[in-house]
Amino acid sequence: MASVRKRDSNWFRRRWLDFRNGHSIYLIFIMTFANFVTIQYSLLIDKIPAVNSVFNNIWTFAIIFIAAYVPLGMVIGYWHRKSQWKVEQEAMFRENVVGARIWLFTIKLIEGKVSEEEKKNMIDFLSTIISKKYVAPPNP
Repeated sequence: MASVRKRDSNWFRRRWLDFRNGHSIYLIFIMTFANFVTIQYSLLIDKIPAVNSVFNNIWTFAIIFIAAYVPLGMVIGYWHRKSQWKVEQEAMFRENVVGARIWLFTIKLIEGKVSEEEKKNMIDFLSTIISKKYVAPPNP
């Protein structure tokens, strides 16, 4: 009976995760993008008669805006992935105390320089993380 409850609990939790991801990654993205286009049209195009004659309705503006904006977003995204992403990942790596501790242990393990006490400490450390009772370790 306990496994059935746990399975049901996980099912609902997975559905909640699916909802949050679908909402925040896709639906809100589409809604905020449509909102952004609408606001730009209302504030920029609709108020300026010379520009309003070129974009006589919001659909024309939206199509031209998306045709220019999406490729621009792709170019900026590509630049970010090729240049800035490395900087961000390096900064995150430098702040990852848990990852550093595990990598240091792995290197020492490969080199055969890990004592039985260090093995036990690492197993205990990882077990506490898994059991959600993690408290930041003292600096090695």
